[in-house]
Amino acid sequence: MARTIVLVEALKRELKARGITYAGVAKHLGMSEASVKRMFARREFTLSRLDRICEHAGMEFSELARRIGVPDAVISQLSYEQEKEFVENPKLMLVALCTLNHWSFEDMAREYALEPAELVKLLARLDKLKFIELQPGNRIRLLVSRAFAWIPDGPIQRLFKDQFAADFFRSRFDREGELLLLANGSVSPASVSALLARLRKTAAEFSTMRSDDAGLPASARLPITLLLAARPWSASFLGKYRRSKRPSEVTERRAA
Repeated sequence: MARTIVLVEALKRELKARGITYAGVAKHLGMSEASVKRMFARREFTLSRLDRICEHAGMEFSELARRIGVPDAVISQLSYEQEKEFVENPKLMLVALCTLNHWSFEDMAREYALEPAELVKLLARLDKLKFIELQPGNRIRLLVSRAFAWIPDGPIQRLFKDQFAADFFRSRFDREGELLLLANGSVSPASVSALLARLRKTAAEFSTMRSDDAGLPASARLPITLLLAARPWSASFLGKYRRSKRPSEVTERRAA
């Protein structure tokens, strides 16, 4: 029973880190939200349902099982105030991004104009935030989970959208290591749910690659930014071509 409790708590943490609600799980499983809440409260899952929940979160069950053995890697998201601190202190955000990509103290000191004492101070701040564990000899142990993500529409994402998005898209995306796909269409809610699950899985695979390649020297790794996005949307200029609904149609819809 103790192991089941740990497994369910790990699953709840992973769902929260990915912004997945009980309502979202219920829709994916074709169940009521109340039934899903009861299932989590009683910790009663069939293997098929557990598998489908992991699929919805974009992860394998084996990955969830590995989480149980890493109780100290618990940070999957910073608080709003912590993200705001990163935005207000670019050097702190720089060092955080470097540690997230498994750079060593020596890598950062060699690549950036940071004095050793200043770098130690920044790392100590990340240690206090439980983002890393700063060990003797300035060795760095990353404590964030592979599911780590910035807050949706939080300070970091707003900074990207306001200041960096234009620079990011200032490319033809036709060179090696680049890709831009644009697709739109109308599909069923079930297909949307399946698509979002696959995008989450892609993001999880990217995080796994980042961890797997951590053993390579920083000079052998390429910085890459992965941007995944999906939302119900159509270009605003199309709206002027829509037919205006007749008053009778509006009345009928309201009555329905």
